Amino acid sequence: MKMLAGAMLFSVAIAPAYDARLTQYAYPFPVRMQQAEAQQQPLEMAYMDVPAAGTPNGKTVVLLHGKNFSGAYWAPTIRALTAEGYRVVVPDQIGFGKSSKPERFQYTFQQLAELTRGLMDRLRIEKAAVVGHSMGGMLATRLALMFPERVERLVLVNPIGLEDWKRSVPYKTTDDNYRSELAATPDSVRAYMRENYFAGQWKPEYDALIEIPVGWMNGPDRTRIAMTAALTTDMAFTQPVLYELPDLKVPTLLVIGQRDRTALGKAWASPEVRSKLGNYPELGRRAKAAIPGAQLVEIADAGHLPQVEQFEAYRRALTGFLR
Repeated sequence: MKMLAGAMLFSVAIAPAYDARLTQYAYPFPVRMQQAEAQQQPLEMAYMDVPAAGTPNGKTVVLLHGKNFSGAYWAPTIRALTAEGYRVVVPDQIGFGKSSKPERFQYTFQQLAELTRGLMDRLRIEKAAVVGHSMGGMLATRLALMFPERVERLVLVNPIGLEDWKRSVPYKTTDDNYRSELAATPDSVRAYMRENYFAGQWKPEYDALIEIPVGWMNGPDRTRIAMTAALTTDMAFTQPVLYELPDLKVPTLLVIGQRDRTALGKAWASPEVRSKLGNYPELGRRAKAAIPGAQLVEIADAGHLPQVEQFEAYRRALTGFLR
């Protein structure tokens, strides 16, 4: 069987059923749990801590996943970085992957950044390069703004939050988003990714990217997952980071797939507005101009996941910048 992002291909028609903590979903590297407490409740933060495969170079990279993903999809990046001597730490944020899914939780990027810093403290990581993809780019930016002394370098891979959707898209309440999440189907999830992430193209191996959300749809905790997804959608929609990009004080690289058209709320925007949202070639250049000293690598034949569609171009940009 083929592999994509460390996960086996599967048939949507016979997709497995997963509980909220992905108990039966195998990650590509051993998973550990960090005990934490936030908002008056105990939490568990899942993470992978992968040592250098060869001679350690003494540096650590922290990888932050996107909203519709978990730490597992970073597998090829983990292998590429550990081969270069890096220690790689990959957390699942609270509400995602194998981490806790609290029933009552105020999701903010500040809260997730605090929890990520807590994990770094526990693992005795004084300073690390931080790589964030999609929503993870918003979180990585917030982490670098709050704790610049802990972030050696910042890499943003097709980050969302480079435009302020709430200024042009009608607001949807958490209840509205919850109902939308419950109404989702395997076909609708695939259609969303195909249209936004892959510019209308789809390959069978991309099915591995929807295994977890489809497994949750079939599992016993579908309603809890739907509410968590609704709350984190509200977080991403209402907490843009673009206004603070000029405040970044760490060396920053933007890696932007040029076919990406991802934009939160595009589905309920007017046709005129929809056509202008998620223009990543323009958004990437604007972000580069806003971030002091930022570098920009544009990957022509890639969408929202250049690490899937054009891995070698992405790897060269990432490792070259980290060196």
